[in-house]
Amino acid sequence: MQHILRYLSHPEVQIDPDIPVPRWSLSQQGRRRTEKLILATALQSTKKIVSSAEVKAVETATILASALQLDLEQREEMHENDRSSTGFLMPDDFQRAADAFFAHPDTSFRGWETAREAQRRIVREVRNLLIPESGGDILIVGHGAVGTLLYCHFAGEPISRSFDQTGGGGNFFSIDLRSERPLHHWRPMETLLQ
Repeated sequence: MQHILRYLSHPEVQIDPDIPVPRWSLSQQGRRRTEKLILATALQSTKKIVSSAEVKAVETATILASALQLDLEQREEMHENDRSSTGFLMPDDFQRAADAFFAHPDTSFRGWETAREAQRRIVREVRNLLIPESGGDILIVGHGAVGTLLYCHFAGEPISRSFDQTGGGGNFFSIDLRSERPLHHWRPMETLLQ
């Protein structure tokens, strides 16, 4: 029987430049998208839900854990790449910074955690999570950049933004736990309802 690890990036958030990014909450749209996802039969075989400790990831995971009647495990080290050195960046500036983050994985952008460091961290956390295996599917709720770095690792691909999610969040990819290979690239979370 195939067991799957699904990595889900939190959907849309309330952007507030006056609040540190890790403390941002889901927007109403992000909450609505997540609440619809509780109807996904594909998630019924989920036996373990783990999230980053960032507010937006916890809020997303809490909705799903409650619907599936599972305990939620939060892991501090599953956070998004550490960008605290720059704080909030305007959208165009953020996109340029993200381009640099992926294009130069061993170089820190203005004090950010490097892509290589973030990849090592998220891979280590996921590997620790897989021991011991839960005997069912696992759902991790996290973030786009570290999710992409995790995907690149399991796909055997170099770090590249070409593997990043599109649409700004609320996407997932799946990994076969036996082969530890991706079953597909990022897809909108709504495809779990089909």
